[in-house]
Amino acid sequence: MQGISEDDPETWLSDPYYPSPWMNPHADGWADAHRMAKDFVSQLTLLEKVNLTTGVGWENGPCVGNTGSVPRLGFKGFCNQDSPQGIRFADYASAFTSSQLAAATFDRSILYKRGHAMAKEHKGKGITMQLGPVAGPLGRIPEGGRIWEGFATDPVLTGISMAETIKGMQDAGIVASAKHYIGNEQEHFRQVSESADHGYNITETLSSNIDDRTLHELYLWPFADAVRAGVGSVLCSYTMINNSYGCQNSKTLNNILKGELGFQGFVVSDWAGHQSGVSSALAGMDMSMPGDTAFDTGYSYFGANLTVAVLNGTVPAWRLDDMAMRIMAAYFKVGNRIEDQPDVNFNSWTYDTYGYKYAYGSEDYEQVNWHVDVRGDHAEHIRETAAKGTVLLKNNNHSLPLKTPRFVAVLGEDAGPGLSGPNGCADRGCDNGTLAMGWGSGTSDFPYLVTPDSAIQHQVTSYGGRYESVLDNWAGDAILTLASKPDATCIVFGNADSGEGFITVDENWGDRNNLTLWQNADQVIRNVSSVCSNTIVVLHTVGPVLVDEWYDNPNITAIVWAGLPGQESGNSLVDILWGKENPAGRSPFTWARQREDYGTDILYEPNNGDGPPQQTFSEGVYIDYRHFDKAGIDPIFEFGYGLSYTTFNYSHLKVTKRDVPDYKPAVGSTKRAPIFGNYSRDLNEYALPSEYPYPAAYIYPYLNDTSSLKAASMDPEYGRTDFIPHHARDGSPQPLVPAGDRSATGGNHLLYDIIFEVTAKITNTGDIAGDEVPQLYVALGGDNPPVQLRDFDRIHIRPGASATFSGSITRRDISNWDIVSQNWVVNDESKKVFVGSSSRKLHLSAALD
Repeated sequence: MQGISEDDPETWLSDPYYPSPWMNPHADGWADAHRMAKDFVSQLTLLEKVNLTTGVGWENGPCVGNTGSVPRLGFKGFCNQDSPQGIRFADYASAFTSSQLAAATFDRSILYKRGHAMAKEHKGKGITMQLGPVAGPLGRIPEGGRIWEGFATDPVLTGISMAETIKGMQDAGIVASAKHYIGNEQEHFRQVSESADHGYNITETLSSNIDDRTLHELYLWPFADAVRAGVGSVLCSYTMINNSYGCQNSKTLNNILKGELGFQGFVVSDWAGHQSGVSSALAGMDMSMPGDTAFDTGYSYFGANLTVAVLNGTVPAWRLDDMAMRIMAAYFKVGNRIEDQPDVNFNSWTYDTYGYKYAYGSEDYEQVNWHVDVRGDHAEHIRETAAKGTVLLKNNNHSLPLKTPRFVAVLGEDAGPGLSGPNGCADRGCDNGTLAMGWGSGTSDFPYLVTPDSAIQHQVTSYGGRYESVLDNWAGDAILTLASKPDATCIVFGNADSGEGFITVDENWGDRNNLTLWQNADQVIRNVSSVCSNTIVVLHTVGPVLVDEWYDNPNITAIVWAGLPGQESGNSLVDILWGKENPAGRSPFTWARQREDYGTDILYEPNNGDGPPQQTFSEGVYIDYRHFDKAGIDPIFEFGYGLSYTTFNYSHLKVTKRDVPDYKPAVGSTKRAPIFGNYSRDLNEYALPSEYPYPAAYIYPYLNDTSSLKAASMDPEYGRTDFIPHHARDGSPQPLVPAGDRSATGGNHLLYDIIFEVTAKITNTGDIAGDEVPQLYVALGGDNPPVQLRDFDRIHIRPGASATFSGSITRRDISNWDIVSQNWVVNDESKKVFVGSSSRKLHLSAALD
């Protein structure tokens, strides 16, 4: 990735890389899936292969994305559905915690169970692929609208969270789709049409300009973990990367994802993120979603145009075969079988039992919803996850846990219900009542929402306590009157919301405009703490907020960050406040003293005329705590920070070096691109059969004109080949990418050799059992962050007992990406390892030999 001048967009270019790598039949974990896919794809006609790659159009199937089918062989096609935290547009399904709150647990088992539970629900509705989990945005910008859909601002915590979630999802039989690949860090200007709606005249989407080292060491890291975990799909983003669209960027798709990382699954476009036909196919995109160039147009870059492209040779037959192979291999890899494929039993476009099979054209009225309840016992898991992810930020004088306070006063709109109900705003596009989920396509409907107000009231009245609440943030007199009553334990609530860019809430266009609390909550907190000597603050936020004006007020005895907890919000909070759960959540981001301390911000105004806005990631690898540490800025609460109701001691650090082979770049070549089956040149065979229905705007692979390929093409420049890059159609054996591997996925297998084993003794020095989260950081010296997270664990320890933390450091963990050799190297600088309870509380350290 070239990057020369921050001010000149012409210098930020994405290098071409062709041809698109084809599947490796011997790739680790994919051999059986490859064999089954080969058996299936070898039977397909050209039209059937194209049908697998192309969605049938927005609102022309039950799911948000539906591919064509292969009726002759009994394959019903893919049903692709949002979202990364529950099933969008479905009833009788759960509203899970946000991925961000799940990451705050620092608990691999929780992350796996959450992925498995979500996927079981998707499976129960007949869905094939779940659109998640999310590693982009990583969280470069704290105001970023969708950072709550992702996990954390650290690539290692995000990578481990991605891997565990994917394993859980795919063990349940659902194809996971890791998204949004790559550099998709804000909502502003991600789409031309959205920008026009806000009065901006741009001709292309925003370009994320990222240098090669930063891409590899930061933004690619969690996607490498996802590929290594066997993810079946990767979803490419709307935005450009170095002025080349994410869904037709040959450098990021062909070279890095499929070449270097050895990704064996398929690349699917974000919805309407597909920008071209032949160019996208040759650059490595495999599936077009939802199939149409723009929603409900009936036009497609794939579909009939892909049929034409293969027939006229602009897309080689082996490339279409590889697209179909990747799609079907992902399907088989997660345990699916053609003969067991379920029917979809819900409909994204209506909650009614009866509706239109083809919603866009209002055609074929029939039963479309069976209202299948897929929730199982997942409420217990959601409650556990939310409690274990809750972060105790402040706890003076052991004000928490609560015992049986005589009088509890709850204050703030965020404690109570929204007046229009938890699902009163489409895709949760409002901030009314308690916040348990952000907004956009990454949401699900609440089957119910336990509010903090109801759960705390139930807890207090269960032991005969007195309870009152004021849930209007603008009722200043009533708030002060209640908070100033004698013996009051005041619990005051505030939130901050954000979401996807197709929705604007309170003038926040996806991304947040600021880092303050919403709905006057900061003033409510100041008012309550001015008169109540035992004020406990609870925050439901999508990311960091500014707390500098009130966090150190002595009347504020405790601060709790509860994130976006999902349907069990109130119950999980009560579990923490009353000590049923000893808090051990750790902050997945840094809390700054002022907005400017983060060093990054949203690009709120276009900066390149009517061309693509240019967002240069000039900070490199220094985001969040890495930036704070390098710049010597003290945060209020650092990354990885969180308190407990007990105390822990760290001792006996031991580092053991293991003998491992030297690192060697991959050498050799692939086999020739395989071709499965022949196809007819008789254009009459590509006409839509007369007996087939033709719903409005439905996308088929059939030609609309069989008189000639030129007539069948919808491209006025049909016949041009000068735009096709050199080697793009070359199916001959290709050299392996040196940073890749002959059979491993996720990069060269030697990167994952464990170089050092690290242990430490952790002792519970308090009188309450609890979980501790030891975190392992490394200092690599030279031009590197002062410390970087590399491993962690969550360990339950009884009072007075000790446990051993065991962590590992791989070759990748101590390497840097070298832009000259295009490979990973270990520098000659002295290195250290640290073990502690946060990025700033590093109790133990040792040199790495």
